[in-house]
Amino acid sequence: MAYLKSPMNYIGNKYRLLDQIIPLLPKSNCFVDLFSGGLDVAINYSPTNCNTVYCNDVNYHLIDIYKSFQKIDYDLLITILDSKILKFGLSKTNLEGYLNFRDYYNNSDKDPLDLYLLMNYSFNYQLRFNSSHEFNNPFGKNRSSFNDSIRKRLSSFMETINNYNFSSVDFRDFDYSILQKGDLVYCDPPYSISTGSYNDGKRGFNGWCFQDDIDLINLLDDLSAKGIKFAMSNVLIHKGKTNVILTEWSKKYTVHNLDCNYNNSSYHLINTKSETREVLITNE
Repeated sequence: MAYLKSPMNYIGNKYRLLDQIIPLLPKSNCFVDLFSGGLDVAINYSPTNCNTVYCNDVNYHLIDIYKSFQKIDYDLLITILDSKILKFGLSKTNLEGYLNFRDYYNNSDKDPLDLYLLMNYSFNYQLRFNSSHEFNNPFGKNRSSFNDSIRKRLSSFMETINNYNFSSVDFRDFDYSILQKGDLVYCDPPYSISTGSYNDGKRGFNGWCFQDDIDLINLLDDLSAKGIKFAMSNVLIHKGKTNVILTEWSKKYTVHNLDCNYNNSSYHLINTKSETREVLITNE
């Protein structure tokens, strides 16, 4: 099956694991993507599996981009972005143009569409900020650009998310009263035994620690007791480290072992020699 790819190139995205994850997610009337990121799971689950979608991420800059996409026609968006590309001379090689555009964004009203374009010319397409929430990702020389492939993905993406409900709150503060028995909550939180730019606590947002793991699994236990389905992506083992808290908790539920090397694999076999044990934990 061909899956949609997000135009975000977001760190930690699950695109290459979709053929393993999507078949394991049960159909539901309402789907919540609690740690949305680049939305790779949501946009590939929602078209055929549910009626209502809620997407949440604590990074409000990211959510503002998605909300802006919902308010504009694709052709008009491309016209606006192309005019900025021309004005600042944005390209894979123009460092000065990139830095000028980054300064422009940081000293302006911080239009989410400008941020999206800026991200597309930054190193590894990352959304990275300092403690003052100024964008500080370096230039993606000879690698990053708003290319034809991303433009095509953006068109399908905007159409798919048009009716999504977006929010930007801590997962503990999400309004779970909207959920009913049989609804599905998907979680792809930061991994406490694997540190990246999205969870190191140095990018304008709080980091992630084992207490967050505990709060999340307690929340999922409560939802499960109410008949609400959940699926959580995580790693139990990574570079010699074991997340003991998640490993013990997961024994109450079903653990699907994913092939993070992206080879064909059985969900029920554990490769004990693997450096990373990536899993999907479900209560079904």
